[in-house]
Order: sequence, then C-alpha cells, then structure tokens
Amino acid sequence: MVVRSSIIPNVVEPELLRSAIALNFGLFQLTYVVGPGLGGLLIGALGVGAAYTVDAVSCLAMVAAALRMSPQPPRGAAERPERVLRSIAEGLRFVGRNQALTGSFACDLVAMTFGMPRALFPVLAVSVYGAGAEGAGLLYASVAAGATVTALTTGWLARARRLGVLVVAAVAVWGAAIAIAGLARSLWLAAALLAIAGAADSVSAVCRSAINQTVTPDHLRGRMSSVFSLVVASGPRLGDVEAGTVAALGGVRFSVVSGGLACIAAIGVVALAFPALIRFDAEHDVAEAEPQVRRAAV
Repeated sequence: MVVRSSIIPNVVEPELLRSAIALNFGLFQLTYVVGPGLGGLLIGALGVGAAYTVDAVSCLAMVAAALRMSPQPPRGAAERPERVLRSIAEGLRFVGRNQALTGSFACDLVAMTFGMPRALFPVLAVSVYGAGAEGAGLLYASVAAGATVTALTTGWLARARRLGVLVVAAVAVWGAAIAIAGLARSLWLAAALLAIAGAADSVSAVCRSAINQTVTPDHLRGRMSSVFSLVVASGPRLGDVEAGTVAALGGVRFSVVSGGLACIAAIGVVALAFPALIRFDAEHDVAEAEPQVRRAAV
C-alpha cells in the first residue's frame, strides 16, 4: 500500500493526480463489495478449502503485475540518509512540521475512531433488525458501495481548491450519517445512511490523499505514506474498541449515535487545532510546497 500510493504521482500528469487517486480508492473499495460476494459463492459451491486455494493462486496475479512494473526511484532526492532510523526520523519530522498534512491525518483518525461502528454491524443486524447474516452483509457492503460509487464519480474534485475545507465537511457528514443510522428503525434506511457515510468518506479520502501527495516531495513520499498507512490501519481498530466498549455500557444504538456525534465534535476540534488545513488552497499551497518542504527536511 505504501509503495503503490507513493508511485501514483509519478505515473500520471499533475492535473490528473486527484482523478488517479479517486480511481485507485474506488477500485480498492470495490474489492470490499465484489470480494466477499465471490468468496461466498466459492464457499457455497466448492467449500472453504477451495476458496482459500483460489485466493492463494490469485495472488500470483499481483506478483505478475509487480514484475511488469519499471523501477520507480524517487526524484529530486537530496543525499540519502545512511541509516534507516535517521531516514525514519526525517520523515516523521517532515510530517510533524506540516500542519496541513498532520491535520489530514487527524481527520482520518477521529473519523475512524469515533464514527466507524463496523464491529457492531452483526449485533445491529441480529438484535435490532432481526435480519441475520444477510442483514450484516448488507450493512458491511453499504459503506463500501457508497464509497465506490462516489470515488468513481468524483471528477469535480479535480477543480476544487479548498481541499481542507472539503475534508472537514466530509468527515462531519460522515459523523452525522452514522449518528442518524443509529436511530434508524429500518434495515434498509440504515443501509442507505451508511452508503451516504461511505460517500462522504470517499470524498474525504480523495481530498486527504491529494493534500498529502502534493505537499510531499517525491523522496519523502514513502515515509509520509508509511505514517498515513499507520493512521488508516489503526483508526478502524481503535473504532472497534470504542464502539464495543460504549455498546457494553450503554447499548448498541447508543454506541452508534454517540460515536457519530463524537466524530462531529472531534472534527471541529481538529479544524481549530490545525488552521493550516482549513486554509489549504490547492493552487497556492502546492506551488509553494516544494521549497518549504526542502527547508523542513534539512
């Protein structure tokens, strides 16, 4: 994931970067819809063992694709650090000194920690909606479906300038949709609201990735993407703990609703704490990013 995200800015023209990010994110989300469906069909037709075998063999396609890629050395690199720890420290210093970058990471972290009740979907489906396994599958797929459709239709983002404002607004919509979904009395209404949440997450993800990739020089993109991947991977896991703990104390619906509201409150705090994110202007900030970044990395 780190390598793929770092390569994108070098394989497309600058004006196509956001479209490429949106396509990459949309295809990634599409796997969350198609993959489980294919897995279920394989298990039903051939059994669990056969499904694992097909999964393992299909990984050879990734190996073949990697072998066909040309080398992608970083461009514009200064003298490379001799030690790994020094290299990591350089990347962390860069991320910490760029408020727009750090703010975008914080946005994702609060959205996933407070507003991602995926751990509760099976409980919601069974105990609240009485829908069983198919209801849980619908809830899981709804978020990915909304994100996929939106990511593949976000051409308008290529012309947007205030990407930081869009990120904050999208996370607020995400939290509101999750909170209302917690109050829904119908499984299908909850699924529709989760699809809206997924759509908002898609807008947020594309804008955040565009900010991250455009303000980071090529020789630091791998290290920046490593921090980004750490945030993306840890946020949902923290969200699982938060959702389960609150559900144990106050019930499933209370956990979902309170998590959505906490997400809205937290994104307000992030907006105040990182004003550079709100002020981020795609045309102005990107033009000035390279010389600033070089000075920060020294």
